[in-house]
Amino acid sequence: MKRAIFRNQLLPWLLLAPQLAVTFVFFLWPAAQAGWQSFLREDAFGLKSTFIGFENYSRLFGDPHYLNSVMVTVVFSVSVAVLAMAVALTLALAADRMIKSAQTYTTLLVWPYAVAPAIAGLLWWFIFNPTIGLVPYALDMVGIDWNHSLNGTQSMILVIIAAAWKQISYNFLFFVAGLQAIPASMREAAAIDGAGPGRRLFSITLPLLAPTSFFLLVVNTVYALFDTFPVIDATTEGGPAQATNILVYKVYVDGFLGLNLGSSAAQSVVLMAVVIVLTVVQFRFIERRVEY
Repeated sequence: MKRAIFRNQLLPWLLLAPQLAVTFVFFLWPAAQAGWQSFLREDAFGLKSTFIGFENYSRLFGDPHYLNSVMVTVVFSVSVAVLAMAVALTLALAADRMIKSAQTYTTLLVWPYAVAPAIAGLLWWFIFNPTIGLVPYALDMVGIDWNHSLNGTQSMILVIIAAAWKQISYNFLFFVAGLQAIPASMREAAAIDGAGPGRRLFSITLPLLAPTSFFLLVVNTVYALFDTFPVIDATTEGGPAQATNILVYKVYVDGFLGLNLGSSAAQSVVLMAVVIVLTVVQFRFIERRVEY
């Protein structure tokens, strides 16, 4: 086998330069600015800054509204990840069993991923609208009064469904690819040995899907913490009574609407730290149970 050797040591750096520049301009530099700004107190016009150390952080963890956002974010993130992955896996298992119409079925399920998060939020807002929505009309027929603008639990259900629906297609593609990579001979041998569909699912399919599931767990966690901002903004705007005010939306409200730039920067730093810790925990402990 021939090996290709590039003697020009500058070429790899030139090829990496565009991506490194994008990473520095759009991630490293803004992150450094947010970190420095979290130690400052600025006026609403940005004309005067005062270094106050960790005062923004101490006030943050003593704020009941921020602690409420933490709890809301935990419930929201876990629910979105579990719902999106469970539904996607169910649909992928159904597609894996189809022969003739599998490609058409897969294509139709992928379409929602092309919808922008804000548009997805608006679509579900119309579906669950208490005045013109189909779902509230159907629920009213069975005695359930739906009004997510007044009921915090109902508003949380709405944003969870909207955010999870947007991510199902992404998860579905990876689950289908993972199922197609499982040798059919293994499941056929298990069926010959007398294993039923349930036993084959839990003893063969799910263990072999563990690497895919672990990858999607990390992706869905990051998605629920960051990319769901447009969904919240288009549906509930964090209400009612901050029932859906997740951390990333609170950063926006305090920084861009409340003009409390120091507190907003501290919140963004804490959120970034939370994501890093969660990712490290997932790779350190959960990945140990994954067999590649």
